[in-house]
Amino acid sequence: MEKRIYSYDEAFEASLQYFKGDELAARVWVNKYAVKDSFGNIYEKSPEDMHWRIANEVARIESKYKNGLDAQQLYELLDHFKYIVPQGSPMTGIGNDYQVASLSNCFVIGMEGAADSYGAIIRIDEEQVQLMKRRGGVGHDLSHIRPKGSPVKNSALTSTGLVPLWSVIQIPPVSSSRRPCGALMLSVSIKHPDSEAFIDAKMTEGKVTGANVSVKLDDAFMQAAVDGTPYTQQYPIDAATPSTTKEIDASALWKKIVHNAWKSAEPGVLFWDTIIRESVPDCYADLGYRTVSTNLAVRFPYVLTTPAVCWLSIYILM
Repeated sequence: MEKRIYSYDEAFEASLQYFKGDELAARVWVNKYAVKDSFGNIYEKSPEDMHWRIANEVARIESKYKNGLDAQQLYELLDHFKYIVPQGSPMTGIGNDYQVASLSNCFVIGMEGAADSYGAIIRIDEEQVQLMKRRGGVGHDLSHIRPKGSPVKNSALTSTGLVPLWSVIQIPPVSSSRRPCGALMLSVSIKHPDSEAFIDAKMTEGKVTGANVSVKLDDAFMQAAVDGTPYTQQYPIDAATPSTTKEIDASALWKKIVHNAWKSAEPGVLFWDTIIRESVPDCYADLGYRTVSTNLAVRFPYVLTTPAVCWLSIYILM
């Protein structure tokens, strides 16, 4: 059966009614989630059509299993976002015959070994762009990058450290027809000798515009900040015999994190030891499936600057 094509105004008016007059919700749904083809033709009139699309596609798979849910049962769970609220990529991609889209919202990518070589960085950048054009959000951890001043075997002689690499890794400014669709999170361990430069990155307006940044805080750092005792940074961060060590004032650096987050909303913080302790997937860490970073969906704000952020944070943490 030939699918009907709707005008933008038709879809917007139907969605406006669906969302009970909420213009922002209606426009966001039509612009981002209604199924379209490459010519801009719209094939869904309101989220009701979207929920039927998802229900029918999931029911197709459910029918292969004993006691599977049928399309009507699935639709009732999805309708008006009452019981099940799919993430953005599943809402767009499930049952979509017009676009190649990921059914996962979120990814963490990276490379082991010599991951701060030029070749490795370009490979990661290519993988990031491929994910983003399919609506995927990406997280990178930069703790493996050699600190500034480390010797390298090329004409530069020494490493430039973390921050200069961001011009390559952060989302590039491209034309509207070829824009990446995903969000980007960059993280680094507080144990890294360049972490203070990372923490200061957003204090210069326009320096880092294509990524959010979060610092991974371990228990030892937080205890040193509370006790007013020194904290030792090192590279590699997990090495028993590191090539570089640096003693810092943990309390002063913690105060800088708080100040910068208040001033620029960055960096976010990740209480890394707590995350690993409570991470169910890390039961497979000994098989190589350890958690190394996060993406934007799971960043835990610590410095709560507004009541709205505070209540949102409490809701997430519950």
